[in-house]
Amino acid sequence: MSGRRRRDRSLPLDEPLVELGVPEALADEMRKQTTIDAIFKRKEPSTSNNSVYSAQTSSQIDSHEIEATILEPPPPNVNTTEVDISIRVHHHSKIPHIESTGEDTSYKIVRDPGLRHSIWDFSSEKQDEIRRAYLMAGPYQPILNVYPSSGPENHRRRFQASWFKLFHWLEYSTDKDSAYCLPCYLFTRPDGRPGSDVFITRGFDKWKKVNDGKNCAFLGHKGKDHNSQHNKAEKACLDLMNQAYHIQNVFKRQSTQEVLHNRLRLKTSVDVIRWLTFQACPFRGHDESLSSQNRGNFLEMVKLLASYNEQVSGVVLGNAPQNAKYTSPDIQKEILHVIANKVRHTIRSEIGEAKFCIIVDEARDESKREQMAIVLRFVDKKGFVQERFFYLVHVRDTSALTLKTDISKVLSNHNLNVKDIRGQGYDGASNMRGEWNGLQALFLQECPYAYYVHCLAHRLQLALVAASREVIPIHQFFSNLTFIINVVGASCKRRDELQAYHAAEIAQLVAAQELESGRGLNQMTTLKRAGDTRWGSHLNSISSLIRMFNSVRSVLSDITIGGSTYAQRGDVDAAYNMVSSFDFIFILHLMKEILQTTGDLCQALQYKSQDILNAMSLVSTTKKLIQKMREDGWNSFFGQVLSFCRKNEISIPDMSSNYPGSRGRSRRQKDPLTVEHHYRIEVFLAGLDSQLQELNTRFSDHTMDLLILSAALDPQDRYKSFNINNICELVDKFYPDDFTEQEKYHLKYELQHYELDVPYHVDLQEVKTIGELCQKLVETGESNNLSSFDRLLRFY
Repeated sequence: MSGRRRRDRSLPLDEPLVELGVPEALADEMRKQTTIDAIFKRKEPSTSNNSVYSAQTSSQIDSHEIEATILEPPPPNVNTTEVDISIRVHHHSKIPHIESTGEDTSYKIVRDPGLRHSIWDFSSEKQDEIRRAYLMAGPYQPILNVYPSSGPENHRRRFQASWFKLFHWLEYSTDKDSAYCLPCYLFTRPDGRPGSDVFITRGFDKWKKVNDGKNCAFLGHKGKDHNSQHNKAEKACLDLMNQAYHIQNVFKRQSTQEVLHNRLRLKTSVDVIRWLTFQACPFRGHDESLSSQNRGNFLEMVKLLASYNEQVSGVVLGNAPQNAKYTSPDIQKEILHVIANKVRHTIRSEIGEAKFCIIVDEARDESKREQMAIVLRFVDKKGFVQERFFYLVHVRDTSALTLKTDISKVLSNHNLNVKDIRGQGYDGASNMRGEWNGLQALFLQECPYAYYVHCLAHRLQLALVAASREVIPIHQFFSNLTFIINVVGASCKRRDELQAYHAAEIAQLVAAQELESGRGLNQMTTLKRAGDTRWGSHLNSISSLIRMFNSVRSVLSDITIGGSTYAQRGDVDAAYNMVSSFDFIFILHLMKEILQTTGDLCQALQYKSQDILNAMSLVSTTKKLIQKMREDGWNSFFGQVLSFCRKNEISIPDMSSNYPGSRGRSRRQKDPLTVEHHYRIEVFLAGLDSQLQELNTRFSDHTMDLLILSAALDPQDRYKSFNINNICELVDKFYPDDFTEQEKYHLKYELQHYELDVPYHVDLQEVKTIGELCQKLVETGESNNLSSFDRLLRFY
């Protein structure tokens, strides 16, 4: 019997390996082995330095794709079986399997090795999944401008980024200022001997012992022979990631035909998701059951593709296995997350080592959750200005500190340094204006060159309206204005009546020679609604109501008497009382004056051809006009309001009487306020002050100085704004640490060559924008000759 066993062990493998699902490359290798003993024989450890993360492009790793997301490990006393870990391994030779992870949480990955819990704190069932996740994430190797120094005062040393290239397994903890070894963390258990946990949990920070020749601490940790703890750990990493080639998995693989069917089925789902995503279409319908006439965009698109291709039709929907359809909502989300991660990795590679700007906005989704969108603006290697949507983060708390923490986590997880930020942009017209202002200050504390400059083409008028609504009476006025316009324009009949009254009023004024007549004059119009997404709409809405004031009151009066329902009569009566009140008329004219004063600035800043110097001059004059109105404009403005009220028979209150409203006043303030004091101080001056404060915040002296100096970089009108002294002052004042003293000295000579060469260069004469100039410098090769100037341009 024993002899028979020996003969069985020496029999050759006659079973066709490819039919068992063995890849051809592995099958050829197995055929070279004549016995089963040879197949199971352990190979000698490789002497090469290739690691699992450096060998991902080799043929061994190319046969499968791995996506991993690992959340922060729990403390040791937490039940480790509940750790939320998702490993997604896509084997080309087996059914692709994608597990649901819910919402995207990749920004919570614990990258800093000094903050991780020991791998041995997790249950044994979870350890291999966690190891794969960390191996796919790779060693944490942050590149800092300057690492913290330590050691004696007279001979301080610090970690060096160049060590990452020499030791691919090396990790650095920014929190602990210590070095770690990723393979040893994953597979080596400290045995209690002194020093056994240095590169695993405690961290190594004796930088003096690194640059010490053959006594280098990192070389000593690695060891000289293949049986060292470190080399064993690296071998274990390779074995873990190559489990698809183990002989025990070979016989579990499916047939080649099943693999092809699974790939085609998954490819169909991926292609449908890519198309729907690119077209910004919703995926699912309210009824996706088999009996539904419309099962939603995703399933209907899969059905459409199947109708045009018999191969697709034979493997999707009803012809797919029940456990591998790849059409469930969870599968759709997982594929979307994989695509999103691929896109983010591409964007990160585009940025490279360049400086960048952050643009952040917030919105509330259909589920009433606050979402924060992060956009990165940068100049790529070819000189093109790029703006890439990078991340969408759900924020539970909209305080400035929370927003800053979430943004910093996103940047850190993609190895983007906050100190490389050179600009900030936020939505000044949103309801989070205060939080955005606080967020600017927090980033400036960490990176003093992350300047905030208001976008010249942004909706400034909407921001000014939002600022004025901080004054309670003005906020109430805009709410009442919207209500009045909605009531008057609620039906076609009411709009027709409004047009008829307005036409009769125009005819009467022309007959009385109070209006000029002629072609293009006195055209029919209607009430305009104000919209938060339309520039200038608030001024148009206010102006149209003043023009049609009598017609609006006449329509409201008629409906109050002849309304068909009590609800209609009640709404119309409330609107009539609003529009007939002195308070409404006063703020109506105040906002008209304010928005007309700032309207020219808002329009000018939207012109693509607007010169920066002219724009800053217009900002300055707008501030002066508002300040002049604040100091000297009360009497003339109040006279206009009184004249309008008398003309339209609006009741005017006694300005010397006590104002009845007392909300918001201190109990100790016993002196009654007059009506005139309320309208002059609490409305007129408060409204103007809100505008000045908003303009000063957006266009502070510091910001205007930055814009004026940077205008010297503008190539518009054949470089007429070019000024060497202004550019040198710009570098000295706003970017002193981005250029060394030698580079600043060299920059002046670069600019002298630039002044004599670039404006007369055939390919650079017609350049109109800084972005176009940056691109052309790269195309013509001038960026190599003007390296410091090119680096400065990329900040803008």
